[in-house]
Amino acid sequence: MTAAVEKSHSHGAVVPESSRAEWFTSFDVNAFEVPSGREEIWRFTPMKRLAGLHTGVEATGAATVVVDAPAEVTVETVERGDSRLGAAGTPADRVAAQAYSSFTAATVLTVAKETKASAPVLVTVTGPGAGQVAYGHLQVRAERFAEAVVVLDHRGSGVYADNVEFVLADGAKLTVVSIQDWADDAVHVTAQHASIGRDALLRHTVVTLGGDLVRVSPTAAFADKGGEVELNGLYFADAGQHFEHRTFVDHSQANCTSNVVYKGALQGNDAHTVWIGDVLIRAAAEGTQTYELNRNLLLTDGARADSVPNLEIETGEIAGAGHASATGRFDDEQLFYLQARGIPEDQARRLVVRGFFHELLMKIQVPEVRERLEAAIEAELEAVGV
Repeated sequence: MTAAVEKSHSHGAVVPESSRAEWFTSFDVNAFEVPSGREEIWRFTPMKRLAGLHTGVEATGAATVVVDAPAEVTVETVERGDSRLGAAGTPADRVAAQAYSSFTAATVLTVAKETKASAPVLVTVTGPGAGQVAYGHLQVRAERFAEAVVVLDHRGSGVYADNVEFVLADGAKLTVVSIQDWADDAVHVTAQHASIGRDALLRHTVVTLGGDLVRVSPTAAFADKGGEVELNGLYFADAGQHFEHRTFVDHSQANCTSNVVYKGALQGNDAHTVWIGDVLIRAAAEGTQTYELNRNLLLTDGARADSVPNLEIETGEIAGAGHASATGRFDDEQLFYLQARGIPEDQARRLVVRGFFHELLMKIQVPEVRERLEAAIEAELEAVGV
């Protein structure tokens, strides 16, 4: 049994080469060179499996976007020229820029100021179909002191790239669950940008279960003091699947808090997951409190998990900062403890996996979504006989 390998760093760690502070960003796809796969931000991604998203492949189909929202939420379909689009962030790579320059219509959801949505907003995005390519854009706006829960449910087949924006005004509270439950042939590359206002709170959870190649890049930037962000992630990769998650928190304002927790399980030959966590604390961001954590559980031989936490600090006046990552197999002591109490080995292994994900599942505030994900994890375990 392979022991877990853990890397942990705390206050004062500096990794300047990983910082995005000087990264180029643009809405223009032509401002970016076609990536070769040797670039730092692409070195883990199997470029041949991107279906041409990085080379400028044109759309051949369209994704279907269906929104089920309570009366307190305004739903609009807007053209590219709408002045609100792009408010949460600028594309930092060629695929995101390609998606921004290629969508034909964007969906904008707005929660009015001092309003709490009476029910979760469900956005179902269905891929364009096998062999088809599509681009999309979604923006969620939470005005001053607004509060809402939004579930993004991605499903179906095809190739899909999009930008998703979360714009939180002062005092707003937004909870987001982004589910990637694609068919086995699907390719999905998504950049999810968040702008967090003064004393605003964003809870963002990514769940990746299906697809051939899925790459999710959540970015959170503080627009004013006192903001808070939680970036959580849960992923379960099977044989041949490539799941990549790249988080970035940009602390440019004082007295803000961020916490990143991503956990993944892998099983089967050539199952591959990648987690890259970047946190930048700029010189002006005094009083920052931040931590990022990644854990990976290898259920079978032949699976690979890459985990790279990065932290750059430009000021010494912070409350605390650290990061850690670990990858390993089942804990022998946990299995022994359960089996010593009469629990068969296969059931003991399932209990360990359920416990591994329990913390993140409990943060999902929509019961039917949480139950669906628990059932999906159970089905994954059944498939491999764990």
